[in-house]
Amino acid sequence: MTCALPVTVPVVDFSACSLERDPERVTAEELRSLSAQLHDAFTRVGFVFLQNTGISQSEVQRVMGVSRHFFSLSEEQKSLYSRGRYEENANHGWVSLQAERLNPNRPGDLKESFNTTLLSPSVLWPTGGALSDFQQLKSSFFRRCSALGLQVLRLMPLSLGLEEETFVREHQRIGAPGNSTTLRSLFYPPIDPDSAKPGQLRCGEHSDYGSITLLFQSSPGIQVRSVSGQFLQVPLVPGAVLVNIADLMQRWTSDAFVSAVHRVLLPPAGDASERQSLAFFMQPDDSAVIGCCDGSDKYPPITSEQYLRERYADTY
Repeated sequence: MTCALPVTVPVVDFSACSLERDPERVTAEELRSLSAQLHDAFTRVGFVFLQNTGISQSEVQRVMGVSRHFFSLSEEQKSLYSRGRYEENANHGWVSLQAERLNPNRPGDLKESFNTTLLSPSVLWPTGGALSDFQQLKSSFFRRCSALGLQVLRLMPLSLGLEEETFVREHQRIGAPGNSTTLRSLFYPPIDPDSAKPGQLRCGEHSDYGSITLLFQSSPGIQVRSVSGQFLQVPLVPGAVLVNIADLMQRWTSDAFVSAVHRVLLPPAGDASERQSLAFFMQPDDSAVIGCCDGSDKYPPITSEQYLRERYADTY
């Protein structure tokens, strides 16, 4: 069953393909129904809320909790884990406040983050005290998100008349060298709007880079640009995962699925609350060549790694 919210982001019951359900018991009709509902959301809006995925709110809260402990460290302590210091993957690690501009035409975003791209215990992880289970919680949640994301990627081709493994086969190395899928803990500190630079936002207008993104939020805040060009506020649906199409998937499907622009505004005057979210950015394997799956030449083929590098160059 699907119901529409005022922002026109559909809410879909994903229990048929929940991580808690035996995939052997899922019927062909359930697969067709879910695929059709995803197709409707991804072609009209580019976003969908999934309920009953098997990922619990308590799992989300534990990861947000340990992430919040990390963000409470001093700048000097956090800088030990800075993005760019990890030879195995340049995207892994901490990103400081205003270091990133997702809209290159605006000042730096008023957020900080910790990117988990590497799962190896041999890399430097925050540890000790309240962070003693940082690595375990982040790595475990990364794998849970990966499993859910792959479920979604298996459903998406069915509505396009493609083989079930069309997208999944290009995501074989998630969590290992050769793939840049990232679990990102995001922290938006309290902001006095009067102290912000002209045009500065918590997160500038952008579309995501890879195949799909899974988003878990502590509070509302994200706005999505509709096909009419108007930015619409997305409400919080307790317990649901917000999933959106990213750029490479739009190219892959020759614009059948929409990678919608979105942003996070500054809080209104008098709102001193902070905000947290967890974003799981699924990226095809670095060497995957993304061409149009309908056989057209609407977009030239490009490797996942090359596209990601081009986007990072604009962002940092």
